[in-house]
Amino acid sequence: MDSIFAKRMEALGTETAFEVLAKAKALEKQGKDVVHLEIGEPDFDTPTNIKEAAVKALHAGYTHYVPAAGIPELRKTIAEHISKTRNIDVDPEEVVVTPGAKPIMFFGILALVNPGDEVLNPNPGFPIYESVINFVGAKQVSIPLREESGFRFDQEYVKEKITKKTKMIVLNSPENPTGGVLTKEDLKAVADCIADRDDVFVISDEVYSKILYEGEHESIASLPRMKEKTILLDGFSKTYAMTGWRLGYGVMRKDLAQKVTQLMINSNSCTCAFVQRAGIEALRGPQDEAERMVAEFKKRREVIVSGLNNIKGITCRKPRGAFYVFPNITGTGMDCNKLSDYLLNNAGVAVLSGTSFGQYGEGYLRLSFANSIENIKKALDRISEALEKL
Repeated sequence: MDSIFAKRMEALGTETAFEVLAKAKALEKQGKDVVHLEIGEPDFDTPTNIKEAAVKALHAGYTHYVPAAGIPELRKTIAEHISKTRNIDVDPEEVVVTPGAKPIMFFGILALVNPGDEVLNPNPGFPIYESVINFVGAKQVSIPLREESGFRFDQEYVKEKITKKTKMIVLNSPENPTGGVLTKEDLKAVADCIADRDDVFVISDEVYSKILYEGEHESIASLPRMKEKTILLDGFSKTYAMTGWRLGYGVMRKDLAQKVTQLMINSNSCTCAFVQRAGIEALRGPQDEAERMVAEFKKRREVIVSGLNNIKGITCRKPRGAFYVFPNITGTGMDCNKLSDYLLNNAGVAVLSGTSFGQYGEGYLRLSFANSIENIKKALDRISEALEKL
């Protein structure tokens, strides 16, 4: 019997973190103790002032439809925030607010990329990039991120892969899953290749821009002639521990913002009104709790990197941003899928295989250190003991 589902659904991928989380939860229901290092979610609560702003907005009647592109006050606040942090002039009409940051990826690609176009994307990289590229019938061209270069890309390689068919380049810094950070020179190399091409755009995923442990965040949108060619993607989930609130945004040129707003109208109507009011408070209010969270992540980074490097068969570079490590596990003699399954079922530690993020993730695991130091140490002990039994 032929499938009842539309052919396009065969091209749509998934996000393995949620699949592994479901398996881990099922094991917990059976009585197994599991340390969760698989899900990319801060284990901190949303700051109190943000929650109070949402409650206040609920009582004030922010429970109805609002403009599809976002309420004017939040768009203005985001425009001011990006103008200041990226040193560019942003107009509120260049901002589109969405329920989470993922829609900006989806809508940006839907609005610009045709079947047969080529899109360059990082590999290993956030799996939704490749999923949406395939979904629209475009050709994804992997940009390998190599451990020996700090999980940055080879500039000459990228230059060679940009062709007449290239329509979009996806960049992510700080990066999921590696914690790698692109330098200004990396971004300039890309910009120099496409600055004079009106037909090539960049999606710059900067959701981890505030979770940076060394140096300053660099955005390709800040480079000459690149603001008009860039869809800057950011959100509130990671910086303010607001994953469940579903609040993100894109900054892009006005004509593209209008197209993305059309896609919002046709899919979501608008983003939750009282959540948007909370977003205003997040950006305008005190940043103390967000800064404390990053400071704690930095402490955890030291613990997990040191611990992994003390386990036979594993080596681990120190990530410069985000809250992930991407250890090399080739010394264990196991491929990453088998090892991740083994650690979940035999050690009670939930991690992700490197190939969950693309073919160049083979030989690696992704571990999130968005968990307590106590639990991280417990996981490290369990991993060490489990590998000694192999």
